[in-house]
This record gives sequence, structure tokens and C-alpha cells, in this order.
Amino acid sequence: MAGADGDDSLYPIAVLIDELRNEDVQLRLNSIKKLSTIALALGVERTRTELLPFLTDTIYDEDEVLLALAEQLGNFTMLVGGPEYVHCLLPPLESLATVEETVVRDKAVESLRKISQEHCPVDLEVHFEPLTLVMPTLRQAAEDKSWRVRYMVADKFSELQKAVGPEITKNDLVPAFQNLLKDCEAEVRAAAANKVKEFCENLPEDNREQIIMTHILPCVKELVSDTNQHVKSALASVIMGLSTILGKDNTIEHLLPLFLAQLKDECPEVRLNIISNLDCVNEVIGIRQLSQSLLPAIVELAEDAKWRVRLAIIEYMPLLAGQLGVEFFDEKLNTLCMAWLIDHVYAIREAATCNLMKLVDKFGTEWAQNTIVPKVLGMANDPNYLHRMTTLFCINALSETCGDEIITKQMLPVVLKMSNDQVANVRFNVAKSLQKIGPKIEKGYAEVKPVLEKLATDQDMDVKYFAQEALSGEKKLFHRWIQILNADDK
Repeated sequence: MAGADGDDSLYPIAVLIDELRNEDVQLRLNSIKKLSTIALALGVERTRTELLPFLTDTIYDEDEVLLALAEQLGNFTMLVGGPEYVHCLLPPLESLATVEETVVRDKAVESLRKISQEHCPVDLEVHFEPLTLVMPTLRQAAEDKSWRVRYMVADKFSELQKAVGPEITKNDLVPAFQNLLKDCEAEVRAAAANKVKEFCENLPEDNREQIIMTHILPCVKELVSDTNQHVKSALASVIMGLSTILGKDNTIEHLLPLFLAQLKDECPEVRLNIISNLDCVNEVIGIRQLSQSLLPAIVELAEDAKWRVRLAIIEYMPLLAGQLGVEFFDEKLNTLCMAWLIDHVYAIREAATCNLMKLVDKFGTEWAQNTIVPKVLGMANDPNYLHRMTTLFCINALSETCGDEIITKQMLPVVLKMSNDQVANVRFNVAKSLQKIGPKIEKGYAEVKPVLEKLATDQDMDVKYFAQEALSGEKKLFHRWIQILNADDK
């Protein structure tokens, strides 16, 4: 031992060497976790000249030990003398970034990214960007015979891009990314397609547009008509984001035709992903251009056979309505919104009801009174009892946004009339509606009470129950009004 020769300063490194060579994995792991303490004891110069070379030469261990080492080295900047010497950490981290175990490689890359931010620009170019070990390994992995290896490269591409910097990205990663987008295996293409937006966002700004238009967009155009639906779906989930990167002119000329093709794709997931991200494009090209180019396809999708696609259109409608304005909306989309109320899927009818409430919030009660309410109330006479129930659901929702006058003069008479419906489900929903709108009708108790009392004696148990619930609520409300009136008189 060094301590026996009287040089206590060598003792920590001697202990480290002894423990790292110990057969007990736990001892080796404990030693790695004490690296910062050992480095402090050695000082920055001996940490650089003795400890780091030793660690670099001994990276052949259990994955648990290597993982701890990769994490420790990410916090070693000040222990080697600060940013001026941080490049000394590259050799051991580069070696760790090439080991077989994925979690070790990920942690090493994370630490490399961390210390890359602590390099000065000159050192970053001289020491970090070359990476003698990572890039050859990455190139090899991107062309590996096993598609699973290539898949992992595609899946981690954004992290790799951030770690190696702009120059290596431009010279090495762009060609590699092109190849992954054209890979023979669909799983690899899908993983790469999913990274398109993020990869483009992280390209150096000075030549980002040129790289995308020349190298990336041609690959994207091919993927739009890929034979695999998972590839097309992955691309559709991110492609709209390219509009904010490429700007208005490029979006109109190059991206809109791709979006239109995807909106007409036979795969519902592709159409769904495009619809869900329309707001990205609207921010760039404006609603008029969007409506002229994509609205016809959107209207067509409103009657899509897949109900989830119709649902996505409904959920986007309030935003689209606010952007288009009331006149354009009434001309192009109002009919659609009413048609959804009688859709054969309950989830669509429910969403369409909520949609009406949001539209009234945007366009106002006068618009609702002239445009929506008459059509909704007209459904009360529909032969289909499901549509009659939808009338009640709409009244419940619209009562949140329409004024008391509309509720009292237009909605209440219809609800009261529907209490005589032959279908029990309609009658008990009448009771629920009366309970809902009752608090909004200050002078309607005299009209509501007899109807609820009649429903409370209904032969159907559900109708009875909900009518009694409503009566209880109405009585409490009535007594509260009396209290308020008496207080005012005093």
C-alpha cells in the first residue's frame, strides 16, 4: 500500500484500485459512488492525470457499476478543474457510450450532453465534436444488419443530434437520418418519421431551411404514400409542425398538398392525426388559406365512416368556428353541426351537444336564438326517441349559456310538452331537465310543479325517482325564493 511508504496522498487511489478489483460487485459499486470524494482527495491535476486514465482503461465491468460511473462523470466538471479541462471527461464517457447495455449508453450520452454545455466554443470544436469513438459506432449502428439496432438509432436520434452539435449533425446525421427514413423495415421508418419535426427543429438555423427542403422533404413526400399505415400515422402526428419551421410560402407550395393527401388517406389514424394538429398550420398560413385548401376535405371527413374521425372534427369545430367567423361558419359548417346531433353513435351526439354550447359562447345568445335553438327544439317531434332525448340534452347544455328569456319562453314549453312522451327514457330525462333548468326559471314553479307531480306517479320506476328528485329540489328552491321575497318586503 502507498500509505506504508509514508505518502498518505496515494492512499485513496490505492483503495479505489483495490475495491475496483474486488470480486464483490457491491464493493466495486460503492467505490464508484465515492469517486467525487476520491477526486477531491487527489486534487484536480491528479484526477486528470491518474484517476481518469485509470477509469478509462478499466471500463469492463457489470452494467450496474458502469451505469453508476456514467452518471458520476456527468458531474465531474469542477473536479477536473472546471470548463477549461472538462474535455478530459470525454474518453471514459465515449467508451461508456459504446457498451452493449442500453441504459449505460443512454446515461453516458446524457452525461456527454451535460458536459457539452460546459465546453467553451473552441474546446467544443476541438475536443467534443470529433468524438474518436461515438461517431464511427453511430454510423455502424445506423447501417447495422439488425433492424432492431437501426430502430434504436432512429428512436434516439434527437438525443444524439443534441449531443454531437450542429457540424456533425450537418455532415453525418443528415445522411444517416435520410437512410433511416428510407429503411427497408417499416418499424425503423416509423421511428424515424416520428422524429422528423424534432430533428428539423434542432438543425442549425443558418441553413435549416436548405437542409430540410433539399434532404428531408423529399423523404417525407415518399413517406406520405408509404405502404405501411404505422409509418404514415407516425408522420401525420408530426408533419404539421414543419409549417412553423418552413414558413408560409413553403407551407402553401410544398406542405399543403401533402396534408391534403393525408386527409384523404384510407387509414383513419392518419386522417385523425392531421385533423388534430390543424392549428399548427393555421398559425402560419391563416384561416382563409386553410379553409380554401383543406376545408373541403374536412367537411368530407365530417361524415367519415370511422366515428373517431368524426369526433376529432367535432372537437376542432369551436376553434375553427372562432377563426372563420359567424357568416362563414353558418354558410359552410352549421349544417354539419346539426347533423352530428342525430348521429347513430352516442359519443358523437354527446360531443355535438357540447359543441353547440361552445359555439354559443363564441357567437352569442342572439345567434343561438335565431340559428340553433329553433332547430334543436324542432327535434322534439322527431319519430326517433333517441333524437328526442338529444333535444333534452341540448336544452340542458344550452341553458348554461342562453339567457333566462330563451329558457323560459322557448325551451320550457317544449320540455313540459315532452313529459307526455310514450317512451319512459324520454320522460325521466324530462324530469332531469326540469331539475336542471328549474333554478333558472324564476316564475316557472307554478308550471313545473304539476308536471313533476304527475311524473312522480308514473308507472316507470326511473321516471318516478327522477321526478321526485326534481320535486325535492324545486321545493327547496321555491322556499328559498319566498325567503328572499319576505326579506325584501321587510
